[in-house]
Parts: sequence; structure tokens; C-alpha cells
Amino acid sequence: MQHAPAARPSPAPVRRLPPGTTTRPLPAGATASHHAATGPLLAADHPPRGTTDRPLLAAALAAVLALTASACVGGGRGAEGPVGPVPPTAQSPAVLPSAELPPVLTRGQARAALVGADDLGEAWEPTRGAATWRDELLKATAERPDCRRLLDVLYTEELFGTGAATAPRATAALDDVDGGAQLHYRVTSYRAADLDRTLAWLGTLPDTCGRFEARDAHGATRDVRVADLTLPEAGDDRRGLRVTVGDPAPDDGEEPRADTRTDTGTDTGDGVLTVDLVAVRVGDDAISLTNGTLGTPADAATRTSVEVGADRLTEARRQGRAQV
Repeated sequence: MQHAPAARPSPAPVRRLPPGTTTRPLPAGATASHHAATGPLLAADHPPRGTTDRPLLAAALAAVLALTASACVGGGRGAEGPVGPVPPTAQSPAVLPSAELPPVLTRGQARAALVGADDLGEAWEPTRGAATWRDELLKATAERPDCRRLLDVLYTEELFGTGAATAPRATAALDDVDGGAQLHYRVTSYRAADLDRTLAWLGTLPDTCGRFEARDAHGATRDVRVADLTLPEAGDDRRGLRVTVGDPAPDDGEEPRADTRTDTGTDTGDGVLTVDLVAVRVGDDAISLTNGTLGTPADAATRTSVEVGADRLTEARRQGRAQV
């Protein structure tokens, strides 16, 4: 059995405003008080069909722009501080502590590793001043870079460098009043690898600078010879050189003439200077010494300084670790 379709309600008639009317008539059932509270609506507020969403879109855009402008002002140069957390500033590697640098000896521990006059014998005493032959014979230069560097080391005694990191921790200077020798002794703390590079460089000098000519500031020439120096077994590594500086050898091949005068204040003209240059590494520390004389070198003083000094440096390092 078919049912008749339900009757659709007829749409309410659209009420149009008379021409010239600026207010909208009240809807059916509306009261006068409601109309008064809401106020009259302008005819212009009733947009044409299809454009009712444009005012909402414009309002939303205006709100977004206002929020953006506010955020920019808050984050600008005039802001009191950053809005979010600020990551820590990265430090330059140059100011960060290096993990490769070893802990150095205290100055007291380094002084405990020095040798003294009592270790070398009755003839030795604390120095009275630098010997004159240091300026007369060692203040010179050479053409070959390694040979020039060797002369600089003998004169300045800065074997491991001239920077603050390689400055000696302790020094001692002793004179042999009988033999005229002068011994300078230093304790330095640095990286073991860098100390070994210096020792390896010393080992090359008998070949690269076995014999060369040096020239002083006055133009005078000197004959310089470099040879290996045998040392006692001490420390972790060691290297020794014996360097002689004298007048140029004559054409007949004779050795430079040695001057047997022993007074360190005597004129060194026509003299031959003999200097032992030694370095011994013990861990990240090293001892270096020069033992020079215009007479016959005192081998015992060099050997004793190496043996006693290496033992004392080893003990100073052991006590330093025990205190940590």
C-alpha cells in the first residue's frame, strides 16, 4: 500500500524592507527589549549572498598580524632577555685545558731533583757568574740551520724551547774552581713525545753538523766539531754530545790547539772550548746540562750529574704521584 508523500512545509515568506528603510524589522516572536539591547543593524552589515565569510577572514588575518607584530617587538633589541633557553657559548680550543699536557712537577719537587756542589766533589761550588767564553766563543752563527740552532742552544741553554710551557722548573749553576769548568743544570716538564723529538734531533747532529764553521759578530771564524758522548744508562731516554769550538784548523789538517788555562775570567784568544751537552728524559720531565771548559773536560762531573740527577728526578716524580 503506497503512502502519499508527506507534505513539505512551505518556506516562510521573505520580508523585504521598503525602499529607504534603514532598520531591519523584528523577527517574529522578538521583543522590543531584545531589539533595544542589540541595537539597530545597518543595512550595510547585511552583505550580499556568498560574501558572509569575508569579514571573519579579515578579522582572523588582523589578529594574526597583531600577534606577529607583538612577537617581533618582544624579541627585538629592546627586549629584556631571550624568550627561550640559550645554549652555552662554545669556548675556543685555545682556552680549553689540554688533556695531552702532563701534570708538571711543583717547583719544590723540581728543586729536589737538582745536583749540587756536594755531589760533584770538593772542587765545585756555586757559580760566581757566567764564564767569559760563553760570549767569546758561543755567541756565533752558522749557515746550516741545524748547526745554527745548536750554537743558539749552547749559548742560551734553552734546549726544549723558549716558550712559557718549556721554561725550566728549577736550575743550578756550579763552578770547578780548580779546573775552570762551569756546569749548568736544568729540570724541565713537558710532553714526553716533544722531549723525545728534541733528543732525536740531538742524535742527528754528529752527521749533519760533524764539522762546520761558525762566525761571530766581529766576523771572526771558528772551527766547530760535534761528536756523540757516551752516557750511563739513566732515565727513559738520553742523548749526549761533545762540542769543541776553536780557531779554524790549519791547512795541514792538524787539530785546533787547546788552551790549558783554567781561569774562567782569562782571555780566550787562541783557546779551544769543549762543552758537553746532555739531555735525559724521565717520563714527562727532563734534565738538561752543559759542562764546558777551556781545559780538559771533566768526564766524571758529567756522568755523575746524569746518574744522580736522573735518580732524584725519578724519586721526585714518585713522591709527587703519592701526594696526589
